[in-house]
Amino acid sequence: MRAHKTYRNITVATVGLLLLQALCLPPTPARADWLQTGKDLLGTVGSAPQVPAAGLTNQEIASGLKDALRVGTETVVGQLGRLDGFNSDPAIHIPLPESLRQVKTALGAVGLSPMLDELELKLNRAAEEATPAAKQLFWNAIESMTLEDVKGIYDGPQDSATRYFEKKMSAPLATAMQPIVERSLDQVGAVQSYDAVMGQYAALPFMPDVKADLNRYVVDKGMAGIFHYLAVEEAAIREDPAKRTTAILQKVFGVN
Repeated sequence: MRAHKTYRNITVATVGLLLLQALCLPPTPARADWLQTGKDLLGTVGSAPQVPAAGLTNQEIASGLKDALRVGTETVVGQLGRLDGFNSDPAIHIPLPESLRQVKTALGAVGLSPMLDELELKLNRAAEEATPAAKQLFWNAIESMTLEDVKGIYDGPQDSATRYFEKKMSAPLATAMQPIVERSLDQVGAVQSYDAVMGQYAALPFMPDVKADLNRYVVDKGMAGIFHYLAVEEAAIREDPAKRTTAILQKVFGVN
């Protein structure tokens, strides 16, 4: 991997994403070159122009670095936003809300626990339906990175880009996902399953009142799953040449 010299018109996004490439590489001389280049860029934006190395244009470098995060988010959304993307993955499978576990115990005593199993499945189905809405929000955030954001990512831990997105996007992502999850809960039958479960539970004597906000719960768990795998993909796309699936990624980052 070759370091690139600085030049006047390099964008803030280019600097930030160049630093992202450097953060998670193994401790080799190449990594040192990338880190030093990042430091130089942060200190010399606006200095005298120089010709970029390897014949790469300013636009090619910026496009390649942005593609790294675009490819990562697209991969995550594609993985989770399909049948069993949540349900069959033990790392992000959505369990019943804590408040419903006592309901499952109570109904299990009278042979009705399969109703809760069906509800749990449908919560995961709703998350799978809602996930594709996240992709454009991530792509918008990639374009809006500031120099301050870049410095925070540079000084942070190896998953700092993911944590940056988590902090920046949790509120708008939740807002975007809530109506989709609400529709999905209805479409996959989770609302009907919940009503049936609670009807059976209410018929049992001496049971405490139980309520669950399924919409908010699925939104929160869905976002947690997205950010979990975004951190995994963030590391992989920087370290594994096989993850560089576009021509510009291969040109900028190399294929070795």
